[in-house]
Amino acid sequence: MTIAANNDLLDIARRIGLEAGALAARRRAEGVEVAATKSSIVDVVTLADREVETYIRGALADVRPEDGFLGEESTGSTGRSGLTWIVDPIDGTVNYLYGIPQYAVSIAVVEGGADPQEWNALAGCVVNPATGEVFTAAQGGGAYLGAQQLQVNSDVSLEQTLLSTGFSYSAETRMRQGQVLAGILGRVRDIRRAGSAALDLCWVAAGRLDAYAERGLNPWDHAAGALVVREAGGRVGGFDGDAESARFLLAADESLAVELEPILRDLYASAGLI
Repeated sequence: MTIAANNDLLDIARRIGLEAGALAARRRAEGVEVAATKSSIVDVVTLADREVETYIRGALADVRPEDGFLGEESTGSTGRSGLTWIVDPIDGTVNYLYGIPQYAVSIAVVEGGADPQEWNALAGCVVNPATGEVFTAAQGGGAYLGAQQLQVNSDVSLEQTLLSTGFSYSAETRMRQGQVLAGILGRVRDIRRAGSAALDLCWVAAGRLDAYAERGLNPWDHAAGALVVREAGGRVGGFDGDAESARFLLAADESLAVELEPILRDLYASAGLI
């Protein structure tokens, strides 16, 4: 795909992302109702999650009917164009439920299907409806917050690293992740846990964080945000040169990622997480 074609796809993602974000914000103002739980009692889905995804899916089908779709709250579909839209209607649902202004609509389009190890991300948009911030990236075209081009922090030493992470919905896994946290906390500047993978990735791209690492992410959690990081000059990947996956994701400047990845790999292994 050309940069112009990628930008055309980004225009679609941005427009629909803004519309979906406005819908999510309206529903939040009206009051949030939990529709169901998923992997555990604390893994919730709201009625707004479902409504927003339905809206996004329909809007995309209107303009890109030949494309595939993978969203968090509905059954995926395979298209005929070779492109797939990867959507998280509300990333950070617990924040959304509690009224914490750190949640996002995340929309990406990739060449290929639902596997991050095989797809080629072309464009992505992450909208925070609570703040109005819009992060965008098109392959080969750079990453932006509004009109401001983004660049990851570089030449950051390990001891000066502001590292963000997240935790599993499984209590047992969270306890093991706490062991990892204890092992890294004394080696970095500090830790942040904000509750939205998509926004954490965009904050790495914007220089608000130096690095972000997490286990257990789904494709829709990181599809758009990972492209924003890469187009801001950062590296996103898994352990041992693998692509990002549910097993592990690390986003940072290249030199910091090279230093941080083996440390985290050893800590995850010691905690029984790999």
